[in-house]
Amino acid sequence: MKKQILAAIAISLFTVACTKSTTKTEQVENADGSVTTTTTTVTETSPQMVDSAKVNDAKAKVDEKLDQAGDKIDNAAQKAKDKIDATADKTKQDLNKAGQDIKNEANKVGKDIKAGAQEAGKDAKDAARKGAAKVEDAAKKLKEDLSK
Repeated sequence: MKKQILAAIAISLFTVACTKSTTKTEQVENADGSVTTTTTTVTETSPQMVDSAKVNDAKAKVDEKLDQAGDKIDNAAQKAKDKIDATADKTKQDLNKAGQDIKNEANKVGKDIKAGAQEAGKDAKDAARKGAAKVEDAAKKLKEDLSK
């Protein structure tokens, strides 16, 4: 579409450049002394003025330039697409790695909490045993004291 539009513009400019216009202005004095001005414009497009070889050469050059411009646009678009794809892939990898890191850290925290809870449970059992032993010792002493 863009090639057709540019080609049409180039051809129309070339055609306008090959058009010859002539303007004539005449002043006629009337019998009553007034002056009448007449302007005549003649536009000619002469077959002798248009060289078909030049037109074909110009058209070929325009087509070549249009092809080059189209190729440049296509190449730039492809490069931009490739960069976007590469950025998207890297972002995906970074997000996956971040998700994996979060999962690993959450697992470590969970294991630390479990180990801490188990240790706290052992400490509580030990404290309860020691407390029970002290209560038993106190009960024995009390019993001995009472039996005396």
